[in-house]
Amino acid sequence: MASHRRPKPPTRTRVSVLTALATAAVALSSQSAMAAPAPDKPNKDEVKTKVDALYEESEQATEKFNGAKEQQDKLEKEIAQLQDQVARGQDEVNSLRNALGSMATAQYRGEGIDPTVALLLSGDPDTYLDKASTLQQLSGKQVEQITAIQAKQRSLAQKRQEATGKLADLAAVRKELAEQKAASQSKLSDAQALLNSLTAEERSELKSDAAKDGAASAKAAGGGTGAKPGAAKGSGRAGAALAAAITQEGDAYHMGDTGPNSWDCSGLTQWAYGQAGVSISRTTYTQVNDGTRIGRSELQPGDLVFFYSDLHHVGLYAGNGQVFHASNPTGGVRYEAMSNMPFQFGVRVG
Repeated sequence: MASHRRPKPPTRTRVSVLTALATAAVALSSQSAMAAPAPDKPNKDEVKTKVDALYEESEQATEKFNGAKEQQDKLEKEIAQLQDQVARGQDEVNSLRNALGSMATAQYRGEGIDPTVALLLSGDPDTYLDKASTLQQLSGKQVEQITAIQAKQRSLAQKRQEATGKLADLAAVRKELAEQKAASQSKLSDAQALLNSLTAEERSELKSDAAKDGAASAKAAGGGTGAKPGAAKGSGRAGAALAAAITQEGDAYHMGDTGPNSWDCSGLTQWAYGQAGVSISRTTYTQVNDGTRIGRSELQPGDLVFFYSDLHHVGLYAGNGQVFHASNPTGGVRYEAMSNMPFQFGVRVG
Protein backbone atom coordinates (compact mmCIF):
# COMPACT_ATOMS: atom_id res chain seq x y z
CA MET A 1 0.00 0.00 0.00
CA ALA A 2 1.31 3.41 -0.99
CA SER A 3 2.34 5.59 1.83
CA HIS A 4 1.01 9.14 2.21
CA ARG A 5 3.50 11.46 3.74
CA ARG A 6 2.34 14.82 5.09
CA PRO A 7 4.19 17.82 3.62
CA LYS A 8 6.66 19.41 5.92
CA PRO A 9 5.59 22.75 7.35
CA PRO A 10 7.59 25.63 5.88
CA THR A 11 10.59 26.46 7.94
CA ARG A 12 11.23 29.98 9.21
CA THR A 13 14.03 30.36 6.71
CA ARG A 14 11.79 29.41 3.77
CA VAL A 15 9.08 31.86 4.85
CA SER A 16 11.63 34.63 5.09
CA VAL A 17 12.88 33.93 1.56
CA LEU A 18 9.36 33.94 0.12
CA THR A 19 8.50 37.15 1.90
CA ALA A 20 11.65 38.82 0.58
CA LEU A 21 10.86 37.76 -2.99
CA ALA A 22 7.30 39.11 -2.77
CA THR A 23 8.53 42.41 -1.36
CA ALA A 24 11.08 42.72 -4.13
CA ALA A 25 8.41 42.04 -6.78
CA VAL A 26 6.18 44.76 -5.37
CA ALA A 27 9.09 47.20 -5.26
CA LEU A 28 10.06 46.46 -8.87
CA SER A 29 6.44 46.87 -9.98
CA SER A 30 6.27 50.21 -8.19
CA GLN A 31 9.54 51.39 -9.72
CA SER A 32 8.32 50.34 -13.18
CA ALA A 33 5.13 52.34 -12.73
CA MET A 34 7.15 55.37 -11.64
CA ALA A 35 9.50 55.00 -14.61
CA ALA A 36 6.60 55.27 -17.12
CA PRO A 37 4.21 57.92 -15.78
CA ALA A 38 1.00 58.70 -17.61
CA PRO A 39 1.45 61.45 -20.20
CA ASP A 40 0.69 64.92 -18.91
CA LYS A 41 -2.47 66.58 -20.11
CA PRO A 42 -1.55 69.46 -22.49
CA ASN A 43 -2.03 72.87 -20.95
CA LYS A 44 -4.06 75.71 -22.46
CA ASP A 45 -1.15 77.23 -24.39
CA GLU A 46 -0.09 73.87 -25.84
CA VAL A 47 -3.65 73.16 -26.93
CA LYS A 48 -3.89 76.58 -28.57
CA THR A 49 -0.69 75.96 -30.53
CA LYS A 50 -1.90 72.57 -31.74
CA VAL A 51 -5.38 73.86 -32.52
CA ASP A 52 -4.00 76.79 -34.53
CA ALA A 53 -1.88 74.38 -36.58
CA LEU A 54 -4.93 72.20 -37.25
CA TYR A 55 -6.93 75.26 -38.28
CA GLU A 56 -4.23 76.15 -40.81
CA GLU A 57 -4.28 72.63 -42.26
CA SER A 58 -8.07 72.76 -42.39
CA GLU A 59 -7.98 76.09 -44.22
CA GLN A 60 -5.55 74.70 -46.79
CA ALA A 61 -8.07 71.95 -47.55
CA THR A 62 -10.91 74.48 -47.49
CA GLU A 63 -9.35 76.65 -50.19
CA LYS A 64 -8.79 73.57 -52.35
CA PHE A 65 -12.42 72.66 -51.66
CA ASN A 66 -13.48 76.15 -52.77
CA GLY A 67 -11.49 75.80 -55.99
CA ALA A 68 -13.05 72.42 -56.75
CA LYS A 69 -16.51 73.77 -55.96
CA GLU A 70 -15.98 76.68 -58.36
CA GLN A 71 -14.76 74.31 -61.06
CA GLN A 72 -17.73 72.02 -60.46
CA ASP A 73 -20.20 74.89 -60.87
CA LYS A 74 -18.48 75.99 -64.08
CA LEU A 75 -18.52 72.48 -65.55
CA GLU A 76 -22.16 71.97 -64.65
CA LYS A 77 -23.10 75.16 -66.51
CA GLU A 78 -21.01 74.21 -69.55
CA ILE A 79 -22.52 70.71 -69.66
CA ALA A 80 -26.04 72.12 -69.38
CA GLN A 81 -25.32 74.49 -72.28
CA LEU A 82 -23.90 71.69 -74.41
CA GLN A 83 -26.84 69.43 -73.68
CA ASP A 84 -29.22 72.23 -74.64
CA GLN A 85 -27.30 72.83 -77.86
CA VAL A 86 -27.41 69.11 -78.68
CA ALA A 87 -31.17 69.00 -78.08
CA ARG A 88 -31.76 72.05 -80.26
CA GLY A 89 -29.43 70.69 -82.92
CA GLN A 90 -31.24 67.37 -83.00
CA ASP A 91 -34.53 69.21 -83.49
CA GLU A 92 -33.00 71.03 -86.46
CA VAL A 93 -31.75 67.77 -87.95
CA ASN A 94 -35.20 66.25 -87.57
CA SER A 95 -36.76 69.26 -89.27
CA LEU A 96 -34.28 69.04 -92.16
CA ARG A 97 -34.97 65.34 -92.55
CA ASN A 98 -38.72 65.97 -92.54
CA ALA A 99 -38.26 68.58 -95.25
CA LEU A 100 -36.18 66.17 -97.31
CA GLY A 101 -38.81 63.49 -96.74
CA SER A 102 -41.52 65.80 -98.06
CA MET A 103 -39.46 66.42 -101.18
CA ALA A 104 -39.01 62.68 -101.65
CA THR A 105 -42.73 62.08 -101.24
CA ALA A 106 -43.53 64.63 -103.91
CA GLN A 107 -40.92 63.06 -106.18
CA TYR A 108 -42.44 59.61 -105.63
CA ARG A 109 -45.88 60.86 -106.60
CA GLY A 110 -44.47 62.21 -109.82
CA GLU A 111 -41.69 60.05 -111.16
CA GLY A 112 -40.88 57.70 -108.33
CA ILE A 113 -38.51 58.32 -105.39
CA ASP A 114 -34.83 58.47 -106.17
CA PRO A 115 -33.15 55.39 -104.59
CA THR A 116 -30.35 57.59 -103.29
CA VAL A 117 -32.78 59.81 -101.43
CA ALA A 118 -34.45 56.74 -99.94
CA LEU A 119 -31.10 55.55 -98.64
CA LEU A 120 -30.34 58.99 -97.20
CA LEU A 121 -33.65 59.04 -95.38
CA SER A 122 -33.15 55.62 -93.86
CA GLY A 123 -29.62 56.06 -92.50
CA ASP A 124 -26.55 58.22 -92.11
CA PRO A 125 -26.08 60.30 -95.30
CA ASP A 126 -22.34 60.83 -94.84
CA THR A 127 -21.34 57.75 -96.85
CA TYR A 128 -23.30 58.88 -99.88
CA LEU A 129 -22.43 62.54 -99.71
CA ASP A 130 -18.78 61.73 -100.13
CA LYS A 131 -19.47 60.40 -103.63
CA ALA A 132 -19.76 63.02 -106.35
CA SER A 133 -21.75 60.63 -108.52
CA THR A 134 -24.41 60.43 -105.84
CA LEU A 135 -24.77 64.19 -105.60
CA GLN A 136 -25.12 64.45 -109.36
CA GLN A 137 -28.25 62.27 -109.21
CA LEU A 138 -30.04 64.65 -106.83
CA SER A 139 -31.73 67.95 -107.46
CA GLY A 140 -30.05 71.13 -106.28
CA LYS A 141 -32.56 71.53 -103.44
CA GLN A 142 -31.99 67.98 -102.25
CA VAL A 143 -28.22 68.46 -102.25
CA GLU A 144 -28.63 71.62 -100.18
CA GLN A 145 -30.85 69.87 -97.64
CA ILE A 146 -28.61 66.81 -97.33
CA THR A 147 -25.45 68.93 -96.98
CA ALA A 148 -27.16 70.85 -94.16
CA ILE A 149 -28.06 67.58 -92.43
CA GLN A 150 -24.48 66.37 -92.75
CA ALA A 151 -23.03 69.56 -91.26
CA LYS A 152 -25.49 69.54 -88.39
CA GLN A 153 -24.84 65.87 -87.59
CA ARG A 154 -21.09 66.44 -87.49
CA SER A 155 -21.60 69.41 -85.19
CA LEU A 156 -23.81 67.34 -82.91
CA ALA A 157 -21.26 64.52 -82.76
CA GLN A 158 -18.58 67.02 -81.74
CA LYS A 159 -20.77 68.56 -79.02
CA ARG A 160 -21.73 65.14 -77.67
CA GLN A 161 -18.06 64.19 -77.48
CA GLU A 162 -17.25 67.48 -75.72
CA ALA A 163 -20.08 66.93 -73.24
CA THR A 164 -18.86 63.38 -72.53
CA GLY A 165 -15.38 64.71 -71.77
CA LYS A 166 -16.74 67.38 -69.43
CA LEU A 167 -18.88 64.82 -67.62
CA ALA A 168 -15.73 62.79 -66.95
CA ASP A 169 -14.00 65.95 -65.68
CA LEU A 170 -16.99 66.68 -63.47
CA ALA A 171 -16.81 63.23 -61.88
CA ALA A 172 -13.13 63.79 -61.05
CA VAL A 173 -13.83 67.24 -59.60
CA ARG A 174 -16.66 65.90 -57.45
CA LYS A 175 -14.32 63.25 -56.07
CA GLU A 176 -11.73 65.91 -55.21
CA LEU A 177 -14.46 68.05 -53.64
CA ALA A 178 -15.48 65.22 -51.32
CA GLU A 179 -11.85 64.46 -50.40
CA GLN A 180 -11.02 68.08 -49.54
CA LYS A 181 -14.21 68.49 -47.53
CA ALA A 182 -13.44 65.32 -45.58
CA ALA A 183 -9.85 66.47 -44.96
CA SER A 184 -10.97 69.86 -43.67
CA GLN A 185 -13.66 68.41 -41.43
CA SER A 186 -11.20 65.85 -40.05
CA LYS A 187 -8.77 68.60 -39.01
CA LEU A 188 -11.59 70.60 -37.44
CA SER A 189 -12.76 67.52 -35.53
CA ASP A 190 -9.23 66.97 -34.21
CA ALA A 191 -9.07 70.60 -33.15
CA GLN A 192 -12.42 70.37 -31.38
CA ALA A 193 -11.31 67.23 -29.56
CA LEU A 194 -8.28 69.11 -28.25
CA LEU A 195 -10.43 72.02 -27.13
CA ASN A 196 -12.78 69.59 -25.39
CA SER A 197 -9.82 68.29 -23.40
CA LEU A 198 -9.64 71.69 -21.67
CA THR A 199 -11.79 72.71 -18.76
CA ALA A 200 -14.70 75.05 -19.36
CA GLU A 201 -12.69 77.79 -17.66
CA GLU A 202 -9.71 77.25 -19.95
CA ARG A 203 -11.90 77.33 -23.06
CA SER A 204 -13.46 80.55 -21.84
CA GLU A 205 -10.00 82.03 -21.33
CA LEU A 206 -9.02 81.15 -24.91
CA LYS A 207 -12.10 82.93 -26.28
CA SER A 208 -11.43 85.89 -24.01
CA ASP A 209 -7.83 86.11 -25.22
CA ALA A 210 -8.98 86.07 -28.85
CA ALA A 211 -11.54 88.80 -28.13
CA LYS A 212 -8.96 90.97 -26.38
CA ASP A 213 -6.54 90.53 -29.27
CA GLY A 214 -9.25 91.54 -31.74
CA ALA A 215 -10.25 94.58 -29.69
CA ALA A 216 -6.65 95.74 -29.39
CA SER A 217 -6.12 95.31 -33.13
CA ALA A 218 -9.35 97.16 -33.88
CA LYS A 219 -8.23 100.08 -31.74
CA ALA A 220 -4.85 100.14 -33.47
CA ALA A 221 -6.54 100.08 -36.89
CA GLY A 222 -8.89 102.92 -36.01
CA GLY A 223 -12.05 100.82 -36.02
CA GLY A 224 -13.75 98.92 -33.27
CA THR A 225 -16.39 96.42 -32.37
CA GLY A 226 -19.56 97.26 -34.22
CA ALA A 227 -17.73 99.73 -36.46
CA LYS A 228 -19.95 101.19 -39.15
CA PRO A 229 -19.09 101.64 -42.83
CA GLY A 230 -16.63 104.46 -43.15
CA ALA A 231 -15.19 104.06 -39.65
CA ALA A 232 -11.99 102.53 -41.03
CA LYS A 233 -9.83 104.88 -43.03
CA GLY A 234 -9.59 104.04 -46.69
CA SER A 235 -10.31 105.46 -50.09
CA GLY A 236 -11.80 104.33 -53.38
CA ARG A 237 -13.11 100.84 -53.93
CA ALA A 238 -10.55 99.27 -51.60
CA GLY A 239 -11.73 101.50 -48.78
CA ALA A 240 -15.35 100.66 -49.60
CA ALA A 241 -14.53 96.95 -49.55
CA LEU A 242 -12.94 97.27 -46.10
CA ALA A 243 -15.89 99.29 -44.79
CA ALA A 244 -18.28 96.60 -46.05
CA ALA A 245 -16.23 93.80 -44.47
CA ILE A 246 -16.17 95.56 -41.09
CA THR A 247 -19.96 95.37 -40.91
CA GLN A 248 -19.54 91.59 -40.55
CA GLU A 249 -17.28 91.84 -37.48
CA GLY A 250 -18.10 89.11 -34.98
CA ASP A 251 -19.62 86.72 -37.54
CA ALA A 252 -18.63 83.05 -37.46
CA TYR A 253 -15.97 81.32 -39.55
CA HIS A 254 -17.14 78.25 -41.48
CA MET A 255 -15.49 76.43 -44.37
CA GLY A 256 -16.93 77.20 -47.81
CA ASP A 257 -19.30 79.92 -46.57
CA THR A 258 -19.84 83.26 -48.29
CA GLY A 259 -22.30 84.83 -45.84
CA PRO A 260 -24.55 86.25 -44.75
CA ASN A 261 -23.74 85.16 -41.18
CA SER A 262 -20.64 82.97 -41.59
CA TRP A 263 -17.62 83.13 -43.87
CA ASP A 264 -14.30 81.64 -44.81
CA CYS A 265 -11.39 83.96 -45.55
CA SER A 266 -11.70 84.25 -49.34
CA GLY A 267 -15.50 84.22 -49.16
CA LEU A 268 -15.40 87.37 -47.03
CA THR A 269 -12.94 89.23 -49.28
CA GLN A 270 -14.88 88.30 -52.43
CA TRP A 271 -18.13 89.53 -50.88
CA ALA A 272 -16.55 92.73 -49.56
CA TYR A 273 -15.20 93.72 -52.96
CA GLY A 274 -18.53 92.77 -54.52
CA GLN A 275 -20.19 95.32 -52.22
CA ALA A 276 -17.73 97.88 -53.58
CA GLY A 277 -18.76 97.05 -57.16
CA VAL A 278 -15.69 94.97 -57.98
CA SER A 279 -15.85 91.31 -59.01
CA ILE A 280 -12.95 89.15 -57.81
CA SER A 281 -12.51 85.37 -57.91
CA ARG A 282 -13.41 82.89 -55.18
CA THR A 283 -10.22 81.36 -53.76
CA THR A 284 -7.00 82.69 -52.30
CA TYR A 285 -5.09 80.90 -55.06
CA THR A 286 -6.91 82.92 -57.74
CA GLN A 287 -7.37 86.18 -55.83
CA VAL A 288 -3.59 86.62 -55.87
CA ASN A 289 -4.00 87.34 -59.61
CA ASP A 290 -6.94 89.76 -59.26
CA GLY A 291 -4.72 92.83 -59.08
CA THR A 292 -1.17 94.13 -58.81
CA ARG A 293 1.16 92.60 -56.22
CA ILE A 294 2.67 95.05 -53.75
CA GLY A 295 5.01 94.97 -50.76
CA ARG A 296 4.19 95.68 -47.13
CA SER A 297 5.38 99.29 -47.26
CA GLU A 298 2.94 100.01 -50.12
CA LEU A 299 -0.18 98.69 -48.41
CA GLN A 300 -3.27 100.89 -48.12
CA PRO A 301 -6.52 100.10 -46.25
CA GLY A 302 -8.62 97.64 -48.21
CA ASP A 303 -5.76 96.00 -50.14
CA LEU A 304 -5.83 92.21 -50.13
CA VAL A 305 -3.12 90.71 -47.91
CA PHE A 306 -1.96 87.10 -48.24
CA PHE A 307 -0.33 84.85 -45.64
CA TYR A 308 1.64 81.58 -45.46
CA SER A 309 3.97 80.24 -48.13
CA ASP A 310 1.21 78.39 -49.95
CA LEU A 311 -1.07 81.48 -49.85
CA HIS A 312 -3.98 79.68 -48.20
CA HIS A 313 -5.15 82.70 -46.18
CA VAL A 314 -6.29 86.19 -47.21
CA GLY A 315 -7.71 89.25 -45.49
CA LEU A 316 -8.10 93.00 -45.99
CA TYR A 317 -5.40 95.41 -44.81
CA ALA A 318 -6.92 97.55 -42.05
CA GLY A 319 -4.07 100.00 -41.47
CA ASN A 320 -1.42 100.23 -38.75
CA GLY A 321 -0.14 96.71 -39.32
CA GLN A 322 -3.57 95.13 -38.84
CA VAL A 323 -5.65 92.76 -40.98
CA PHE A 324 -9.42 92.35 -40.98
CA HIS A 325 -10.31 88.79 -41.88
CA ALA A 326 -12.34 85.64 -41.29
CA SER A 327 -9.70 84.10 -39.05
CA ASN A 328 -10.73 80.61 -37.86
CA PRO A 329 -13.54 78.85 -35.95
CA THR A 330 -12.30 80.23 -32.63
CA GLY A 331 -11.69 83.86 -33.62
CA GLY A 332 -14.37 84.35 -36.30
CA VAL A 333 -14.45 87.58 -38.31
CA ARG A 334 -12.21 90.12 -36.62
CA TYR A 335 -9.21 92.42 -36.61
CA GLU A 336 -5.80 90.90 -35.92
CA ALA A 337 -2.17 91.96 -35.93
CA MET A 338 -0.51 90.94 -39.21
CA SER A 339 2.55 89.92 -37.23
CA ASN A 340 0.59 86.92 -35.92
CA MET A 341 0.87 85.25 -39.35
CA PRO A 342 3.65 84.96 -41.98
CA PHE A 343 2.80 87.78 -44.43
CA GLN A 344 3.72 87.15 -48.09
CA PHE A 345 2.52 90.14 -50.14
CA GLY A 346 -0.44 92.39 -50.84
CA VAL A 347 -2.61 92.73 -53.95
CA ARG A 348 -4.13 96.02 -55.05
CA VAL A 349 -7.31 95.29 -56.93
CA GLY A 350 -7.65 97.54 -59.98
